[in-house]
Amino acid sequence: MRVNRARRFGAARLPLRASLPSPSHRVAAASNAVSCWYCDLKISAFNEPLFRFGRNHAAILKLWFSIGTGFGLTALVGVTLILIWQLFLRSNAQLSNLFSSLLFGFSPSLRISLSDAGYLFVSTLFSVSVHEFGHAVALASEGIQLEYIAVFLAVLFPGALVAFDHDLLQALPRLTALRVYCAGIWHNAVFCAVCGLLLFLKPVILFPFYIHAESPLVLDVAPASPLSEFLSPGDAIVSLDGVRIHDVQEWVEMTSLLDKKIRQNSSDLHYFKGFGTVDNRKGYCVPNALLEDSKKVQLADSQSICPNDLVAFVRIHCFDPGKLEDVGDEDGHRGRRENELCLNAKDIVKLGKCGEGLGTVMINGSRCICSQDESCLSPVQLPGLMWVEITYSRPYSTECLHLRSSLLDSNTSDAVEQNCGGTFVFVGDVISMAHSVQLTVYQPRWGIFLGEYLPNKLEKSLICTFHVSLTLALLNSLPVYFLDGESILEVTLSHFTSLSPRKMRTVLQICLVGGTFISVLAFLRIFFINFL
Repeated sequence: MRVNRARRFGAARLPLRASLPSPSHRVAAASNAVSCWYCDLKISAFNEPLFRFGRNHAAILKLWFSIGTGFGLTALVGVTLILIWQLFLRSNAQLSNLFSSLLFGFSPSLRISLSDAGYLFVSTLFSVSVHEFGHAVALASEGIQLEYIAVFLAVLFPGALVAFDHDLLQALPRLTALRVYCAGIWHNAVFCAVCGLLLFLKPVILFPFYIHAESPLVLDVAPASPLSEFLSPGDAIVSLDGVRIHDVQEWVEMTSLLDKKIRQNSSDLHYFKGFGTVDNRKGYCVPNALLEDSKKVQLADSQSICPNDLVAFVRIHCFDPGKLEDVGDEDGHRGRRENELCLNAKDIVKLGKCGEGLGTVMINGSRCICSQDESCLSPVQLPGLMWVEITYSRPYSTECLHLRSSLLDSNTSDAVEQNCGGTFVFVGDVISMAHSVQLTVYQPRWGIFLGEYLPNKLEKSLICTFHVSLTLALLNSLPVYFLDGESILEVTLSHFTSLSPRKMRTVLQICLVGGTFISVLAFLRIFFINFL
């Protein structure tokens, strides 16, 4: 007895049997296979429930899979034409990158960690199961009984398959067979849509348990990160340089804007040779009494140096632009050195602001908001380094939770904020700083242990499953050996053409060889572009 067209090694391939084996052979066929590179688990417990479900809802399911047939044929033609266009006619970089991400299920330019491999493994198992479930239900709706469902592991790749009597399917009309073959692709496409919908509705679904887009919550800080001294998991970033931050996207955009600001040559940033830069939009009203206790800036190798953890500040006269432009000579440098002081940044950031963009009023061509007993000081920055204020809160710390529960008066919000967070200064590369911390836009409403990690893990699982399921749909749409595209193409040619069996087999082989060659060439091209 011959096994006809059984493909075990395609992760989403529908295996077909020539005839139903006898009971003695059925036991042997249903036994689990184990080897050094392949193992499977054959399950027959779902045969009857799936068959009853398919027969009880046959009319609706046939309409459902008829829609899937149209999608499968469209995908077969569309994906093939896109690959031909990309390889031989006109290559588009954006389209090529899109295909790279879709086919691999992740961006090939990124390194895959062990946790990413776990996400890929689980997502592949779910996506393949959904694919084979589509085949199984389509068979049941046509009255064909399953032999078994198998879940297998080939090398390190998970997969699933269904086994049934192929002769029964061959005896049915061609459109019926086409519905069965396209069912897996259709279910993968619908599964992608479900994952996308869940991602879109995730804030609504998680609303009873999480606060969304109030302030990004810190999940992890890299050990070598300069922020590890100030931030820890569970802290919330409130603002960046005085700008309120609501989500991760705003955090990234704001750091990019600050980096662009420090690098561009604008009139707002004045460079003093050998000393660094002074930003005339950022100043602090420092009491004159505090300046009397400050230390003078030391000079070493033409650079401003402050002892210990102090930071160099320069006195600005009401941010008069005329005071900042004429600094090219030695007298200007000497005058600036006399105005430079070393102060503690932690104390300075708590003071009032002075500078442009703060709604100040022009007085004799200058901008002033400091009182007569205060001086407006601006931090001195080295080229390429940015002075950034980061305000954070610790909503889930023991002290903060105790304080919130004990203070019920609405007028104590300032006290809660003061004791549940703070502001610190970062001086350095803001882009590296932004990527050294992992954030989430969800805050648990009740401070559940490890609850802050669940939304990100759910989002990553849905995104990974979306890509893998879409990859399976695209791959099985191609006219390639051992995949669903082979069966779809064969049935399509036999149904819509009047070729003789011999000519049809010739045309089928030419299409499969060409499709397999184009697909392999596309994969190799993507591999060499992104990995080498």
